[in-house]
Amino acid sequence: MAASIDLPKKYKAAVYDKPGSISTKIEELDMPEPGPGEVLINLSHSGVCHSDMGIMMQSWKHMPFPTQAGQVGGHEGVGKIVKMGPATDTSSVGVGDRVGIKWMAGICETCDACRVGLDASCAKGKVSGYYTPGTFQQYVLAPANYVTPIPDGLDSAAAAPLLCAGVTVYSALRKSRTKSGNFVVILGAGGGLGHLGTQFASRGMALRVIGIDHSSKKDLVLESGAEHFIPIDGTDDVAGAVKELTGGLGAHAVIVLTSNNKAYASSVGLLRHGGTVVCIGMPEGDPVPFQATPAQLIMSAITIVGVAVGTRREAIETLDFAARGVVKTHFRVEKLDKLTEVFKEMDEQKMQGRVVIDLS
Repeated sequence: MAASIDLPKKYKAAVYDKPGSISTKIEELDMPEPGPGEVLINLSHSGVCHSDMGIMMQSWKHMPFPTQAGQVGGHEGVGKIVKMGPATDTSSVGVGDRVGIKWMAGICETCDACRVGLDASCAKGKVSGYYTPGTFQQYVLAPANYVTPIPDGLDSAAAAPLLCAGVTVYSALRKSRTKSGNFVVILGAGGGLGHLGTQFASRGMALRVIGIDHSSKKDLVLESGAEHFIPIDGTDDVAGAVKELTGGLGAHAVIVLTSNNKAYASSVGLLRHGGTVVCIGMPEGDPVPFQATPAQLIMSAITIVGVAVGTRREAIETLDFAARGVVKTHFRVEKLDKLTEVFKEMDEQKMQGRVVIDLS
């Protein structure tokens, strides 16, 4: 039996104190007790994702309920298990194990979506940081059967962004129907997801990456393995530039990581016959229809796929890529009291790579 660990009665957490605006507040919360099937995790790090911004700002009109004041956000947490709840005797994890928490904090495992591996579509799924306490805190509860083991040798701060940004873009590339040597356009290639997607595509899947983003992100995109870079600012004809780089045909796949509706509107025009658009970036505000005509889809045999997050298996595979050094997260570390400033930087679109919060 593992030795008992002395736990404090209170701990620090960052909450959304004014949902609808960029504002967080540090509060002290009571230490929770793990229930049946749960583990208590002492978090050391949490990534900051643009999805957290959408929840905090209430800018995703498709969400069923408004974000409540006092919500602890975050969904890219890494830490060590410090206590096991009842009915966890057969769990594959135990006290002292380093584990991660993803966007989907837990799933029912019994609905049709769960049975076919579509975790994000679980009818009773719990979203970390949205009506379920998230990872911007020092301690959190999680289902013992759904936490993600962190490989030995992989730094906790580097692992955190992989639990959402990494696994999501990895899943997207797997669903893009591309083969080694194919061209893939990554819209938003210099962002948190983009620089990881560029590495997965070029170094892990032997794809030829055309990165598209603001000119200020050119160096990061090329360092991440892109074969070509197209600056969105100063390029009058992006579709023409893509076709010039692909022998006049267009890309085999386009991965849309940005939440800009104009990016979605342009995506189909970047493809060759038989190409695939993979939708990841969630546009904010009122929904805008995807602009593609039936003739385009039919005559060019275009496929459009949506990806919310990856599965448990894809999360494990994502972390394995990082543990082997194939993919490296470009990030910087900030303390919890800097979270509001980090969100402001994100809102101003000045951020390159990712920010990870040190929860110690």
